[in-house]
Amino acid sequence: MPVPASRPAPGPYRRRIRLVALGPGETWGGLEDDFHRFEVTVYHDGRVVTGMEVTSRRWPWSTCPEAARVLDELVGMPLAGRCTAVADRLEPRRACTHQFDLAGLAVAAAARGTRRRQYDVEVHHAGPNGVATALLARDGTVRHRWQIGAPGGGPRRLLDPAPFTEAPWRGGFIAWADANLAPEDAEAAIVLRRACDIALGRGMDLDALTRADELADLMSGICYTMQPEVAPGALRHRGQVRDFADRPDALLETDDPRLR
Repeated sequence: MPVPASRPAPGPYRRRIRLVALGPGETWGGLEDDFHRFEVTVYHDGRVVTGMEVTSRRWPWSTCPEAARVLDELVGMPLAGRCTAVADRLEPRRACTHQFDLAGLAVAAAARGTRRRQYDVEVHHAGPNGVATALLARDGTVRHRWQIGAPGGGPRRLLDPAPFTEAPWRGGFIAWADANLAPEDAEAAIVLRRACDIALGRGMDLDALTRADELADLMSGICYTMQPEVAPGALRHRGQVRDFADRPDALLETDDPRLR
């Protein structure tokens, strides 16, 4: 069935990712947006990953939390400063996309010795000219401001700025960033690119769906829940969508002072 649509919610889609070194051998990562809140803790001995711990706080489908066990396959991988290095060890489509991305960011932060890092993303609706703006701030400083559109009714693509206009918008952006940018620059671009896709869900009445396989025509095989053998039993986890457009400081709220 088609994705149920509704009037776009006012204000931008927002996503926050925070990475914190809690001590020697322990790096925590948190991710939150309208649809998700996950936390991943990577344990390591300074050379390799020794353990993974995932906490699911909000998720869209009943099967999303069980995807956490797939990340156990990352145990034993060498620490690497590229957030994409986890894909050398684990096929991304077998995992929850957001848990997987967060694990990759936490592994890279641990390898670099990063004490704290925060990414804040906002993606605005397309204006009358059909162009949408997407911004990414790293530790409070805007690093990327992209213009995205579908000129002439063609496929959606990145219109500005260069060199990102050279990257394939679909089917290769992450590989392009990995090959053409320094690791931390690639990381920031990949975080923003992922958010641009997730932002499309803002304004859709996804709680009108019952099972994940209702989206098979659009999303089959893209993640753990959307695997053909999982999707028929994945029920919509209704009532979990939040709106952070006017309250970005509510993203990743916590009573734990270490994680702020």
